[in-house]
Amino acid sequence: MTGQTIKLPILWMPYSTRVNPYLPALHAESEAWAREMGMLVGGEQAARRGIWTTSQFHAMAVDQLTAWALPDASLADLRLNHRFNLWALAWDDHFASAFKQTGDLAGAQAFTARLHAFLPPEPGARLPEPVNAVERGMADLQKRLFPPRLAHWRRRLNEALARYIDAGVQELVNSRTGRVPDVIEYAQFRRESFAAYTAPYSVELSTGARVPERIRRSRTFGALLDAFMDYMGLANDIASYHREVHDERDVNNLVVVLETSLGISVPEAMRAAADLVTARLRHFEHLRRSELPVLVRRAALSRVERTELDAWVRGACGFLSGLHAWYSGAPRYAPADGPWQERAPAGRRCVPAS
Repeated sequence: MTGQTIKLPILWMPYSTRVNPYLPALHAESEAWAREMGMLVGGEQAARRGIWTTSQFHAMAVDQLTAWALPDASLADLRLNHRFNLWALAWDDHFASAFKQTGDLAGAQAFTARLHAFLPPEPGARLPEPVNAVERGMADLQKRLFPPRLAHWRRRLNEALARYIDAGVQELVNSRTGRVPDVIEYAQFRRESFAAYTAPYSVELSTGARVPERIRRSRTFGALLDAFMDYMGLANDIASYHREVHDERDVNNLVVVLETSLGISVPEAMRAAADLVTARLRHFEHLRRSELPVLVRRAALSRVERTELDAWVRGACGFLSGLHAWYSGAPRYAPADGPWQERAPAGRRCVPAS
């Protein structure tokens, strides 16, 4: 593994980026929740150790990420998703500084075990008293993330979050031992370590649309979900290569995995990673346009069910486009000497496939 600086590729994105009209409102209140939870240094929580300085917080542009990824969400749902995004990044950055940089595996395991207590399978469970910003944020989200209309996925969302935090411990084990995952193993693992299993629920929350149960467990829709989730995490590995590998010396990155598994150079691994990310998005597009309509006809979905499915799929397209825009422009992923890539041309609208 090397940490050399290389120019990152422009990733293919066929869908246009749209911006939620409530972005100005989100921007105006962006700090409030993070400061209340103690994620920011100083302010009301000055006695507690924060995760970010104010400048670091604004450089992440999480309000833009949320508004790009969820262009059709209501203001209430946009706020909720924004807090969820902030929490996920707070967990990531706290875990990196407290445990990955120190190699403190015992501390990471104890931290993760406590956090599991904030992910109860049933509503109304008594939570421990939070002792840090990450726990405080999750305790607050548990009160807000499950409106009555979405009670059906409380258990599944918390299971997805449990997989996310557990993956952090495995990443630390890999880094401590210098164990680079196998490329086949890593594809599945990245869905967990990126919290990709939570993304379908964010789309559902922001669109208000449920995937009909008659097709939710089908092979076609399962494959579409896998491709959807793979793009998110694997594209992030390319965007965060400099940050993770050059700065943090992390081994849990697709480029490093391909470099090691295939015995190729870093530039070759970067090109291979970009090809793999593009292939996963092309597969998502093929399933959306060619196989999903066939499934819809065979399942004889009602007009209401087709409308809900179309809304969810449009939301998934927008989610991917918003992530791509954030990866391409957020200072969080830019090297210190300037932007690392040009913006790709605007894509097209994601039209219904049914």
